[in-house]
Amino acid sequence: MAKKQTKKEGVVTWDYSPAPESTGHINLKKQYDHYIDGKWVKPSSGKYFDTINPANKEKLAEVAYGNDKDIDKAVKAARKAYKNVWSKMAPSERAKYIYRIARLMQERAREFAVIETLDAGKVIRESRDVDVPLACNHFFYYAGWADKLEYAFPNRKVESLGVAGQITPWNFPLLMAAWKIAPALATGNTVVLKPAETTPLTALKLAEVIHDAGLPPGVVNIVTGYGDTGAALVNHDDVDKIAFTGSTGVGKIIQKEIAGTNKKATLELGGKSANIILDDAPIDQAVEGIVNGIFFNQGHVCCAGSRLFIQESVAETVIEKLKHRLNSLIIGDPMDKNTDIGAINSKAQLATIDKYIKIGIDEGATMYQPDCKLPKGGYFCPPTLFMDVAQSSTLVQEEIFGPVLTIQTFRTVDEVIQKANNSPYGLAAGIWTDKGSRIFNLTTKLNAGVIWANTYNKFDPTSPFGGYKESGFGREGGLHGLSAYVKLK
Repeated sequence: MAKKQTKKEGVVTWDYSPAPESTGHINLKKQYDHYIDGKWVKPSSGKYFDTINPANKEKLAEVAYGNDKDIDKAVKAARKAYKNVWSKMAPSERAKYIYRIARLMQERAREFAVIETLDAGKVIRESRDVDVPLACNHFFYYAGWADKLEYAFPNRKVESLGVAGQITPWNFPLLMAAWKIAPALATGNTVVLKPAETTPLTALKLAEVIHDAGLPPGVVNIVTGYGDTGAALVNHDDVDKIAFTGSTGVGKIIQKEIAGTNKKATLELGGKSANIILDDAPIDQAVEGIVNGIFFNQGHVCCAGSRLFIQESVAETVIEKLKHRLNSLIIGDPMDKNTDIGAINSKAQLATIDKYIKIGIDEGATMYQPDCKLPKGGYFCPPTLFMDVAQSSTLVQEEIFGPVLTIQTFRTVDEVIQKANNSPYGLAAGIWTDKGSRIFNLTTKLNAGVIWANTYNKFDPTSPFGGYKESGFGREGGLHGLSAYVKLK
């Protein structure tokens, strides 16, 4: 319900009455242990760490701090389950378990969405309408593939790998877990998952669903902790596959650690994706796509369209409309259904974003932030534009992982291709134009694993996702996501 009108920088907006999502239906324990071999197991060290709500800095739960002993227990449980149960089970039976997980997740979707928002700081609309449904759909999708692998890889003999060690990031905690666990199970592998330390709760709720689905003990194990916990998983001798989503720096460390071993790897790393607005683009639609590509998710997306390129003839119009749109965005409590921009995930990440904003100012770029009041008590950052930036600017070249957008102009298509490709990353890109021929021309020349046309940040379990260069290698999702977990003969 709208209460009153306010006017800021010529934009008239309505102040809405609070519409917070209820938390009465969720079940959060005060303390969580590891999930190993079908049981909740206390950490060998006896240590726990707090996971907090970044919107208000309140403690949500204590979570077990795993060490190499916990990882060893989990890997041994996964190996035992792989040898004795999961690899021997008929694929059609494996499919039933995966399908059951998807159904139980659907039934508890509202609880998953609320916990994701509390733990990660993302707005409830995104958790409710994007993250949780997509996570469920990945389990449904790969349940369908489990007994059809001979059609996925015709004329090839398909074998599972064994034990998969999986490490997920804090920006899409539940969805990334689904991206990794579902195809691993469908192809007959067992799993040890290490979720991000700042957002472990939905992975632990997923463990409850997996347990309730009756999955054989040891098929999926979840060990929580920090970077050293993940390192113990990467370096364990009895792990056959490493799947990691996270920073390029950590990805390079993992690549060095597994070099010379027989471990297969999938690395989905950083990005500095280009969003390209051509002079015949649907401008209003493009502006909304820009906002969706980086601001609605606080910039916490590896494929965020953080580099905006606008053709000179329409640049003034696009920038004016973009500023107008930013002034209408609501920054506030992520649990409020009216909120457009939620909280930054952690104090450390907010400090990183603030550091880059200062660098942009020091480098002489023109900064714009809407006139907005940030909530007190949590980690928040206003949407930020930087104009007059050079191609060599730190903000253009380095991943920020926050709501910071650099804007550059171009005259010709060849120029924007050169600028867009002048990056160490190659994860994603967006193209906005009225002509299909221009779309096809650009898609053949941009060095990006995923390219959207007249939209941005659209995902589907049937479509592969992954990048080039320092954005990693391998693909997750779609039929391609199966190949990362099999040996073909």
